[in-house]
Amino acid sequence: MEKQVLGRTGRLVSVVGLGTWQLGADWGAVDDDQARSVLDAAFESGVTFFDTADVYGDGRSEQTVGAFLADHRGDGITVATKMGRRMDQVPENYVLANFREWTDRSRRNLGVDTLDLVQLHCPPTAVYSDDEVFDALDTLVAEGVMAAYGVSVETVDEALTAIARPGVASVQIILNAFRLKPLEKVLPAASGAGVGVIARVPLASGLLSGRYTHDTTFGEDDHRTFNREGKAFDVGETFAGVPFDVGVDAAARFTELVGSALNDDLTPAQAAIAWVWQQPGVSTVIPGARSAEQARLNAAAGEAGVLGPLFTSGVREIYEESIKEHVHDRW
Repeated sequence: MEKQVLGRTGRLVSVVGLGTWQLGADWGAVDDDQARSVLDAAFESGVTFFDTADVYGDGRSEQTVGAFLADHRGDGITVATKMGRRMDQVPENYVLANFREWTDRSRRNLGVDTLDLVQLHCPPTAVYSDDEVFDALDTLVAEGVMAAYGVSVETVDEALTAIARPGVASVQIILNAFRLKPLEKVLPAASGAGVGVIARVPLASGLLSGRYTHDTTFGEDDHRTFNREGKAFDVGETFAGVPFDVGVDAAARFTELVGSALNDDLTPAQAAIAWVWQQPGVSTVIPGARSAEQARLNAAAGEAGVLGPLFTSGVREIYEESIKEHVHDRW
């Protein structure tokens, strides 16, 4: 597994990490044994970066990661969590007192004194321009509550505002073959500032695996069912904001591209993940997994060779012809 430095954290992390939203059972039921098997398989496959949040399963994801972490002290693992969505997402709630409460809960869930990396969890846009917010985060770093902080953003403009903050160690943003806008300004700006980039939703909620058809359905408790119109949170988090039927057709083209440009050396999902981490400026990419086998297959993308210009130009062509009009000007 390739490794890179995660921005201003100074930590060396695997280029393919593991997103653990699904371990909180927000993508359908995942029992404790299944969740632990995913974490074990990822680590055994070279994954050293795990991303969670205090609201995933109302703390269940953090607790599961914490139990796993307790068995791997000193193994070079970095755990990033997120905070800010346990209350209404209004600017006045992003204050030191609430930060203390949220981080104390996360420290208990994860079983650590100092959190490796805490990210503001897609806060309101005004938060990124509030000096007091970042003063409060600096205070918690100085007190040893967290080693570093970053932000998880919805839009390119939010990312650029955050990157300009001297204390921001990392920016997490949606980046995949169906969401190319961050390539234009975010990755160059982050590289120039020494800020790490954590790429999320690399498979567009599974679309880029090529396994879905127009008739595919998901459980009622799966965000791919209940958030298609953005009723629960930003619609860009579900299928990267691409209308499902449009995405299915574009994913079929992506699968054909993998076969023609890469000679089927990688699965479509592996090619999608490898393409993301190979973008200049990306520190790590965090696909989720609901099974040990899926975790192993995703991690194998961290060993992929350079995908090459033919594949890259094919990704751009699919985006320009099928996807851009649906997402580019929204995020």
